[in-house]
Amino acid sequence: MRSATAGAVALISATALVVSAAPVDAAPADAAPGGGPVRGPAPAGPGELIPGKHTDAPALVDSLREPATGTGSAVDAARGHLAAHKNRYRIADPGRDLRPVRTVDAGGGETVRLQQRFRGVEVLGGQYVVRMEREGGERVVTGVSGAYFTGLKTGTAPEVDAALAVERAVDATTDQLRGAGAGGGAGAGGEARPLTGTARGLVVLPTGTGLLTWHVTVRGERPGTGEPVLREVYVDARAGYPVLQYSGIKTFAAPAAPAPSVSSAAPKAAVQGPEQGPSVVGSGVKYDGKAVELQLTRDEARQKYVMRDQSRMRDGGKNPISTWDARGKDVGDVSGTWPPDIEEFGSPTPAFGGDATEAGAVDAHWAAGKVYDYYKQAHGRDSLDGRSGVINSLVGVTDFGRPYNNAFWDGTKMVYGGGDAEYRAFSAGLDVVGHEMTHGVVENSANLVYAGQSGAMNEAIADYFGNAVKTDAYGIPMDSPDAGLLGESLCRTKPPRECAARDLNDGRTAAKSFLGVSLTTDNGGVHLNSTIFSGALWDMREDIGRTLADRVVYRALTAYLTPLDGFTEGRAAVLAAARELKASAKELKAVERAFNAHGIVPGWELATGVDSDRLLGDVNTEGVRVGAGGGWWATSKSDENGSEPYSVWAGRADGGGAPRRISPNDGRYHVHPATDGKTVVWLAYNRRTVDLLARPIAGGPVKKLWSGRRVGPELQIEGDVVVVESRPRGARSIVEYLRLSDPTPVDVTGDRSVNSAYPSISDGRIAYATSQRSEGNWTYGTEVLDLKTGVRTRMGQLGTPTGIGQTAINGSHVFWLAHEDAESRSAAVRRADLDGSGVVDLSPAEGPGALQALDLIASPDAVTVATWTPAPEYRNEALPKLWQLSADGKRKSRVSCNRGEQMWAGVPGGRQVVWTDSTTGHSDVVTRVRPAGDCG
Repeated sequence: MRSATAGAVALISATALVVSAAPVDAAPADAAPGGGPVRGPAPAGPGELIPGKHTDAPALVDSLREPATGTGSAVDAARGHLAAHKNRYRIADPGRDLRPVRTVDAGGGETVRLQQRFRGVEVLGGQYVVRMEREGGERVVTGVSGAYFTGLKTGTAPEVDAALAVERAVDATTDQLRGAGAGGGAGAGGEARPLTGTARGLVVLPTGTGLLTWHVTVRGERPGTGEPVLREVYVDARAGYPVLQYSGIKTFAAPAAPAPSVSSAAPKAAVQGPEQGPSVVGSGVKYDGKAVELQLTRDEARQKYVMRDQSRMRDGGKNPISTWDARGKDVGDVSGTWPPDIEEFGSPTPAFGGDATEAGAVDAHWAAGKVYDYYKQAHGRDSLDGRSGVINSLVGVTDFGRPYNNAFWDGTKMVYGGGDAEYRAFSAGLDVVGHEMTHGVVENSANLVYAGQSGAMNEAIADYFGNAVKTDAYGIPMDSPDAGLLGESLCRTKPPRECAARDLNDGRTAAKSFLGVSLTTDNGGVHLNSTIFSGALWDMREDIGRTLADRVVYRALTAYLTPLDGFTEGRAAVLAAARELKASAKELKAVERAFNAHGIVPGWELATGVDSDRLLGDVNTEGVRVGAGGGWWATSKSDENGSEPYSVWAGRADGGGAPRRISPNDGRYHVHPATDGKTVVWLAYNRRTVDLLARPIAGGPVKKLWSGRRVGPELQIEGDVVVVESRPRGARSIVEYLRLSDPTPVDVTGDRSVNSAYPSISDGRIAYATSQRSEGNWTYGTEVLDLKTGVRTRMGQLGTPTGIGQTAINGSHVFWLAHEDAESRSAAVRRADLDGSGVVDLSPAEGPGALQALDLIASPDAVTVATWTPAPEYRNEALPKLWQLSADGKRKSRVSCNRGEQMWAGVPGGRQVVWTDSTTGHSDVVTRVRPAGDCG
């Protein structure tokens, strides 16, 4: 699993800057065709230049005073400047390869944002920003920044059609949701709305020489829990393998499970009443007991005063600020569509009563106005999109009948959970409202990709401005110990510091606190790592003053940052914005000091420590498992920048000898290997099918065992027997086995009405999870097939499970994950004798000693469990960690104390564990011979 900290498929941090300013040498160069680079060293301009990384185009050119070329539009002038200085910017044809995204004209200056296209196809994260001023009636270019990828050479004709890309994207999303361990289990799903995908078009990922992909948006509901799902998935357009996947929702707090999907734009009638009366100043009482004025409208059709503010925007109220009553709606009802039967909160008089207070409506409406005023007065921005766009808040949603204690921006509106006995409605926090509305500002400016470091900066900037609005509105001193708390007012009984979701004064630093996690965990740590960057911004606000700091951060966001920027680029952008805004030498030093104090300095990613031994470094793959057995391990690996299709490699678990490539390097994606120490089996994705391949570790030809259209990632091998999970149409999943000597698949259940999943094999026995629907109800179980006798044995259970997860088996016991509550992601680690008797829980689903287990694997000596393990030092967030239990459950210890994510464990023998570790900021295959202990 590729860590988003270094970028999925070496992408999320692909544009990291070299932050020391360097002079630029002049040299002639010729334009390259097709949007390629202009070669040769870059010539000096009047200012200083920060080189780009993995590109010949500079990341930032600052302190320019150059007349713009041309007299037409701002876009023409910007592209003309780039064309006139090809030797500096290395952009062969700006008119052809840079499409205008947005022009902001404010305060006598113009900022033009341009999107890179390579041979007509959009490049993810490829944006250049040109800043200009008016001087004597003429345009003058003052600076240029961003990411333009000059090394792209990929073809742009897809070999996979959109339909197959959608199918593969949906399958990949299904696999990721199953792997996240949130209830359900084999065949789980109940009445959940199935996942569907929509092809959004071709996109070039700027890794290496470029990777042509289909961008697919997957929506639906999570099997087992019904929670809404949104995934942005990028599928290789030549081989059909999903190479990048992340959630597209922007929440206030890190969700415990996949978050709601992005909503489409609200219908015009939904945001503007048919009979609008005059604006009225009304009133209401916020959660804190304070009476506030509310800007309302008299709705003649309803004969009520409604929370529709037509007084603020310069468009005369055509696009109001409206607050909608979404009580009785679940997050799924408001995701992907505008619910047709909701209304703006209304009252027969302009004075709203206690019902609107408890619903969170008064707070939401008042706070939306305050945040709008902040951006308008402090930065001259008219609404979230800067164009008087409508601002809608939906208040009071639930999570399938349960409390929804979160809030999110879904691309068109804010949605706030209604709270519960402990939490108020999430709109009760002015900082929460400011946070969510700032996501809208970010989306309509730098549009920072919501994954990895760029996503953490997205969260950090939302936190910064959300807290800035709150501290200014309430007169909170910047040096107050609680000034940096986010969401501290949401709780009814907990004290503020215990209630807060984050603290911008938590003192976290990049080298000591950054959490290397994959995109399956908090989208690569967008919340987990955000306070490293927001803490630096908050320190800066305390040191140089509120007004200047806010202007600097806003200018960096709207005129410097581009979608794939990380922490280092963020530092450079903030410093450049401070210089542009004439910060004094003392103030610039304070800005640098703030970033230095939080460890955001060149090379910070290298300063991480681990307690494991590395077997294979920087594998640059996404979502690929590690197989192990017989003293060997196997995994997939790409090249150093992640642009090469994956190959399968294997090595000795003791680290002896050099790893060897097992699969061909033939343009297919070779993934999910399993090994017994003698043979490696794996899946190969191509343009039409998925092939099951095998090859002896000692060498020899690759043998194709099976070919199909839809296959799950679960592979096992023991001797001559290979176990695979297939997904034929009309069934959720089927576990089958075949032999190297006779590759004819056999269904382990013998009954196609039974769904089976999560297989394991040992000593000629296959364990698997089952699910079957009868009279509208699902029944879940665990079975073992003895290949020698053909006898199937059903394991006993403790109670009635609501889902069964991964199984494991050794010579004496069967182990599996048992979900006891469909609404919880906690699972018991359950064990039975091979005859199905003697059922016990080695770890309960809930209570003391419980592990929030999501995967497991067994050897004769121990059971290794991947869990969601609380990390108190990160405000009690949970991270995937590995634990090892003795077979009798009496001994339990952490496999490793590495602070990053630990996933995809394999056991080559005994108590040794091999896994994919993301602590260093990229994914390494590592090992420990014995567990580390309690990591206390």
